[in-house]
Amino acid sequence: MSINNKILSEENCEACSDGAIKLSNIESQILLKEIPLWAIEVLQDIPQLTRTFKFDNFQEALKFSNKVGELAESVGHHPAILLEWGKVVVTWWSHKIEGLHKNDFIMAARTEESFKG
Repeated sequence: MSINNKILSEENCEACSDGAIKLSNIESQILLKEIPLWAIEVLQDIPQLTRTFKFDNFQEALKFSNKVGELAESVGHHPAILLEWGKVVVTWWSHKIEGLHKNDFIMAARTEESFKG
């Protein structure tokens, strides 16, 4: 489902307006295959992409949280980040449409790359 056969993380993250169309469940499931360590959870009736990242200590978890924050700020699309000793939970969804947009999958893929790189 990636546009032009690009890798998901290399696609453009576009500004999401109030009128943006939410992804269907089928579209979300197709994109989820590109980020297999992520899951879709429904919280307060809103589907959200989430993943827990494990670390050896608080300092590494904090460093990763800051990387995700910088990544988010660079495109103006921000996740929920829960920082604890040895782990970080990152959750992406589009607040304006109260659901999932392709941007969320793009940013989850970029988050994954930040973790690996």
